[in-house]
Amino acid sequence: MARRKHNAAVKRKLIAKGNNNVKMDRNADLKSYAGKEIRANRKYKDTVFRMLFSDRENLLSLYNAVNGSNYENSDALEIVTLENAVYMGMKNDLAFIVDMGLFLYEHQSTYNPNMPLRDLFYISGEYQKLVNHKSLYSSALQKIPAPNFIVFYNGTEREEDYWINYLSESYENLSGEPNLELKVLTLNINEGHNRELMEQCQSLREYAQYVAKVREYARESDLDTAVEQAVDDCIQNGVLAEFLRKHKSEVIAMSIFEYDKEEEERKLREAEYEAGYNSGKQDGYNSGKQDGYNSGKQDGYNSGKQDGYNSGKQDGFTEGKCEIIHLMFDAGESLEKIAQYTGYKVEELKNLLKK
Repeated sequence: MARRKHNAAVKRKLIAKGNNNVKMDRNADLKSYAGKEIRANRKYKDTVFRMLFSDRENLLSLYNAVNGSNYENSDALEIVTLENAVYMGMKNDLAFIVDMGLFLYEHQSTYNPNMPLRDLFYISGEYQKLVNHKSLYSSALQKIPAPNFIVFYNGTEREEDYWINYLSESYENLSGEPNLELKVLTLNINEGHNRELMEQCQSLREYAQYVAKVREYARESDLDTAVEQAVDDCIQNGVLAEFLRKHKSEVIAMSIFEYDKEEEERKLREAEYEAGYNSGKQDGYNSGKQDGYNSGKQDGYNSGKQDGYNSGKQDGFTEGKCEIIHLMFDAGESLEKIAQYTGYKVEELKNLLKK
């Protein structure tokens, strides 16, 4: 499936139709949709990002920055969260309805290519709550808010400013256009990335500065000390100062938990890669050795397998050549003639024939 190339201007409009200079009606009734009231669910362990942008003003600022809009009435935001799902331990960060669009924002500190599949489960659960199921059997078209999916990424694996993951990338044996598609836009919110976005949202910019400080101090001291130093430094320099003063102990605890989790996930990925590399290398060696008698045509599936393949192919080729030398000698060929055919010296042939 062909993918579009999105420039910076288009990127900011991928999620919703932002309308500059539009003010939301303060009396807009967004607290229910199709007669279903949506209540916030707080039964999950918070993160600093989620806590920061659960504030309506901060969330509205983030929304405006992403969409190039100018909404001012934060009271018209209806912030919702999905209950923790059993499947894969899923939980989203922030979901909200604005201007009859349903927006799911999630923060990730590690790259996850499965976000489209996760969001498919998220949005299905949300639509089930919004829709009166009896109306699905009527002749009238049931309207639902258009879904929009964004991941705010501040991991260290990827350097791009943004990228898009598609649900169809998970399909096996896909032929032609997918009949069901879902795309997730990921924005890199590390310091130094997406400068235009950062300029439009002070809270996001200062959050990135805070995360950078934690990582900076963590390179020099233990994690607990590093987080406390980062919090104190940011307060002194006016970075998320009010937020950090108000929630200092919570932020420190959350940050330590988040950083530990990020490190554990990184170590797990490294261990998985190492295990896969070694397994592939061994498979490649065995496969290459087997094919070495011919031409060793089969390539390794990855770099480890390729290394093993080459090594195995060479060993297999050598063993095959030795076998041919023995067969020629047993058939009565002279060492001089065998040397002429194989390129070995007579003394080398004598040594090989002793094995």
